[in-house]
Amino acid sequence: MPPSPLELTSRIQKGGALLGDMRQLVCHWEELPPEVSPGRFVKNVLPKATQARANDTYIRAFMPRFINGSPAEAWKLCARLEATLPPVEIVRPFYYWVTARAEPLLYRYATGELYQQARAGARNVSSPELAVWIKKTCAADGKAWSDVVNIKVARAMLAALRDFGVLTGSSNKTIAVANLPLESFCLIAFCLRVVLSDSQNLTEHPDWRLFLLSPQIVERLLLEAHQHGWLHYQAAGAVSRIEFPDTTFDDYVRRVLSR
Repeated sequence: MPPSPLELTSRIQKGGALLGDMRQLVCHWEELPPEVSPGRFVKNVLPKATQARANDTYIRAFMPRFINGSPAEAWKLCARLEATLPPVEIVRPFYYWVTARAEPLLYRYATGELYQQARAGARNVSSPELAVWIKKTCAADGKAWSDVVNIKVARAMLAALRDFGVLTGSSNKTIAVANLPLESFCLIAFCLRVVLSDSQNLTEHPDWRLFLLSPQIVERLLLEAHQHGWLHYQAAGAVSRIEFPDTTFDDYVRRVLSR
């Protein structure tokens, strides 16, 4: 199932994807003793950051996404992934998945409005149009931000989606062709089914809409993963069965990414 409903926030305007920073923090993070300031730790890992920027990066990005998000303590999963020295093409979608599940506006937009646009063949997206969507979505949740905040959040969301490969372009952004590497797909599928114990039909899971994947494409990827021996997939009509050859993420990462 999708992540539990979270309160809409505008915090993404302070960071966007921050893929490089998040990767650095994941690779250096550890269980900090109470007397150690997380903001100071972040500044040491990201030495170009000011203390205020380091604090923002921790409070508005790393903590909600990689510590308190869903999966909980996702930084540990990402650290295990990083330990295999994978190419960025495989890393990027996994970090996007973790980020989107912790950012409710990003998740709702990507799995709803953007997914429907892509399915309808529309390609262009714009900050003003997204700002209108944000205003309506917030109003439905009993929130109201200023127009300035709405446009800042819209720009940050589109920049994040571009950095995660869902969109292309700098000033004028368009929807990219859906392309989720099979390795990334398998790692996310494992986390959904095993780490999160999500029993929902995997082909219909809304998280795949983050990558603009239809159920038909998801089923094709499952069959391809089955052929590689990375999972066992059987389908008979509306009933499907998926099993993984490993029970821990560590072992599964090594299996999928072994060279």
